[in-house]
Amino acid sequence: METKIQKVLLLGSGALKIGQAGEFDYSGAQALKALKEEGIHSVLINPNIATVQTSRGVADTVYFQPVTPEFVERVIEKERPDGIMLSFGGQTALNCGVELYQRGVFEKYGVQVLGTPVQSIIDTEDRDLFVQRLDEIGVKTIRSHACQSVAEVRRAAHELGFPVILRAAYALGGLGSGFCDDDAELDRQAEEAFSFSPQVLVEKSLRGWKEIEYEVVRDRYDNCITVCNMENLDPLGIHTGESIVVAPSQTLTNAEYHKLRAVAIKIIRHVGIVGECNVQYALDPESEDYRVIEVNARLSRSSALASKATGYPLAFVAAKLALGYGLFELNNTVTRTTSAFFEPALDYIVVKIPRWDLSKFHGVSHQLGSSMKSVGEVMAIGRTFEEAIQKGLRMIGQGMHGFVDNKQLRVSDVADALSHATDMRIFVVAKALTMGYTVEQIHELTKIDRWFLHKLRHIVNIDERLHEFRQLADLAACMEPMELMEYLEAPEFTDLLREAKTYGFSDFQIARAFGLGSQMSMEQAGLTVRQWRKELGILPIVNQIDTLAAEYPAQTNYLYLSYL
Repeated sequence: METKIQKVLLLGSGALKIGQAGEFDYSGAQALKALKEEGIHSVLINPNIATVQTSRGVADTVYFQPVTPEFVERVIEKERPDGIMLSFGGQTALNCGVELYQRGVFEKYGVQVLGTPVQSIIDTEDRDLFVQRLDEIGVKTIRSHACQSVAEVRRAAHELGFPVILRAAYALGGLGSGFCDDDAELDRQAEEAFSFSPQVLVEKSLRGWKEIEYEVVRDRYDNCITVCNMENLDPLGIHTGESIVVAPSQTLTNAEYHKLRAVAIKIIRHVGIVGECNVQYALDPESEDYRVIEVNARLSRSSALASKATGYPLAFVAAKLALGYGLFELNNTVTRTTSAFFEPALDYIVVKIPRWDLSKFHGVSHQLGSSMKSVGEVMAIGRTFEEAIQKGLRMIGQGMHGFVDNKQLRVSDVADALSHATDMRIFVVAKALTMGYTVEQIHELTKIDRWFLHKLRHIVNIDERLHEFRQLADLAACMEPMELMEYLEAPEFTDLLREAKTYGFSDFQIARAFGLGSQMSMEQAGLTVRQWRKELGILPIVNQIDTLAAEYPAQTNYLYLSYL
């Protein structure tokens, strides 16, 4: 690393609010860890006391102040840092950094912006400049107009033709954005958008196209890698923070995957990103046609997901690259011997599921759209999509136990609930499948890719087969234990039980499908199914490896490496 930097100021995220705050705690903490490893004095500005990065010992100096130009300039005046990092606090930190740059604050105090140059940030944030820059390399973007007044918005919408989507520039979490099908909706949405930003983008709607993301890393030597690509279960039209996201993508062809990967690398090189960035695409499900939605020249919520999904520490590496390292000079954090210049390959599926708390508020719409309402998310890992999504749905805290065998969901109009997404949409899909809706019917109403719907249909199929054993509740009550085990050892039962566990069914779900709750408490019913599994030898693979390792100690390393 060729640098004389001794002190670095890192901008954290703003106050507690949807789209910022704790969502960027991971990125900031990783960046501070990288600075500490280099022996650089770190100064952090972050008003959130309940975060890891503001904990004692993580940063050398912490200012619990708002991330605004006025406060940040005062800290710069006092601390006199050699460099500043703008990319680790989300949109709030990025906007603040751009304003400080335009005011000449960095030049006044001799502060070097580390990583992506500010002009590259401006090129990705200002929609007109963004389209111009991508036009230079022949990359397709969504047809749009940047407007500064409601009258300009009206003209742009009529030129593009309805439906259109309005986006507030420089806003986080899709604030002020929304779809418009006529002039009345347009005027209403424009007023809201201008309340968040002086510039509003009017874009032709591509609602129904797939939404794909790539996490791309570049060093100052122009080396590039794509660390992870992700796919939204919901089509374009629902904010990515509101959608279930799957990593790696599951429905792209090999040609589509490599085409979008090549475009992402082309963009990051042309714009001049140093560190990490997120490229979001709209992909036509009927062809290989695509549009670039946006490029985030910073760490994002998706970056945190990609880091945890792949084991590749994106924020840590991005901070090192900002200090001047090349990818080939950094160690792979897993092997500690090879370099960080590699693209992870996953043999498992990761699913991110958002969490909402809309029921806490009276009068709040449960409809989902281009503006973010979720207040958190969970990540689940599995060997199959079915396993991962069932695990995730159990964790979101909505009283559900998986995709099926939940409390009865009351929906007055299933078709309408499928067409207009809410925070309960995934469970409406489950209800529709159990009611007899076909995959094709649900696809037409939701535009969710058929691959995902067939996987969800598979879960329902297994559940229907489990329900065929509902006589177990009566048999378990009247049979002797030995006699019951002989019945349970039948291949059709053991194979089904093993299949259910493979595809993410919990013991509680299985017990409910068997109807065991009629003879005992549901807690006891779940424990009963667990006991049956243990006696039948239906155990997680790690447990099986533990048993084998105890029997063959000389082969322990081989057994665990084979599993990993």
